Amino acid sequence: MQDARRVLIFITGRGLGGDAKIAFNTYKALTERGIHCEIALDKNAPGYLFKKNNIPWHKVSIPQAGGHAATKLTTIKAAFKTLHAGFIAARCIRKAKADVAVGVIGGGAVIAALGAKLSRTPSVSLVSTPLDTKVCSKISDPIILPESPLFRDEAASSHVKAFLPTNSHIVEGDRQKALQKIEEHCENNPQYRKFDPEKQTIMFSSGSTLFEKTAKAVELFASKHSDEFNIVVIGSLLDEEYEKYLDDEKVIYVGYIDWVADLYALSDLAVLTDDGLMLQEAMLCNIPIVILKRVKYNRYHNMEAIFKGATKECDLEDLDDAVFEILNNLESYSGKTDIYKEAIANSSSQICDIVESHFKD
Repeated sequence: MQDARRVLIFITGRGLGGDAKIAFNTYKALTERGIHCEIALDKNAPGYLFKKNNIPWHKVSIPQAGGHAATKLTTIKAAFKTLHAGFIAARCIRKAKADVAVGVIGGGAVIAALGAKLSRTPSVSLVSTPLDTKVCSKISDPIILPESPLFRDEAASSHVKAFLPTNSHIVEGDRQKALQKIEEHCENNPQYRKFDPEKQTIMFSSGSTLFEKTAKAVELFASKHSDEFNIVVIGSLLDEEYEKYLDDEKVIYVGYIDWVADLYALSDLAVLTDDGLMLQEAMLCNIPIVILKRVKYNRYHNMEAIFKGATKECDLEDLDDAVFEILNNLESYSGKTDIYKEAIANSSSQICDIVESHFKD
C-alpha cells in the first residue's frame, strides 16, 4: 500500500522558525504524495509551528554545535552528546517504523543520519552548515542547500543541490487581508503609526526572530524615511531590549505573524538577512530584496551571488543606498526574480523525489 511508506523527519531548533518551516514544507510535500510522515524535535523544543497545525512529535535529543557559528569548543561539547543522542534517534526511528529518516539542517541532520546508520535505515540530510555537510556526506545522502559553501562550488558537482522547499501557496497572499490585519493591529496598538495605502511598503525581517542588527536597521532607516514609506517589521524579539529600536511613531511592528503570504502581497521591497526561507519566498512573490549582511552571529552566505540581479546586499551603514538603488530600478530588480522562480518552486518536488528513491521495493 502506498500509504505504508513512512518517513521520520528530525529538526533542529525550537520548532518555530526557519528550520521548522523547511521541515514543515517537506512534511506537507511528502504527505501530499501519500507518504506517512512524523516529526522528531529536541525534548526541550516548544514546537509552536507543529502544535498550531495539530501535528504531534517525538521527543528526542538534538545537540547543537551552533550551526554556521560553531566553534571548536561548541563542536567538541556537542560531539560528546551526539553518540547518545544517536542511539535515542535510532530507537525513535524503529518505534516510528520509518522507512527513511530525513534530517533538517545542523543537529537535526546529523542526529537523523547517525540514528539511521545505527538502525540500518536509509537517510536523507538537508544540509547547510560546514559541520552537517561534512558529517552527513559520509553517513547519509546529503542535499546541499543554498547557505552551504558547496552550493556555489562548481567542483562539488557530485552533490545534489536544491533550493529550500517552499509552500506553493505562498504566492496566493491577499493584499486586502494584509491591510485588514495591519489596520486591526494599529487599532489594538494606537501608539503605532498608521498605514498609508498610498505609500510604498518596505518589510523588515530577520525571520521568525528579530535580531538586533535588523532592529538597528529599522531604527536607522525609519529615522530618515518614515514619512516616505510604510515600514512594517515582523518577528519575535530575540531580546526585549531590542524594542527600543522600534519607534512607535515611525514603524508598524506586528511581531511574529502567520500571515506572511498576505504581507508579501502588500510589500514593494523586503529587507532580509542572507539566509533562510524568506529570501526564496520573497523571490517567488517577485519581491526584490535588500540583503543585510552578518545579522545572525556574524554569519555570511553570499546570497547575492546566487540571486544575481534580484538582490542587493549591504552593511548597515550602506542601507539607504541599497534600498534606493532597488526602488529606483524596481522593475529591473523585480523582473530578475523570474529567473529563479521555477527552480525554487520545484525544490519541494526535487527533495521528495530523492526521499522516495530511498524506499525499498
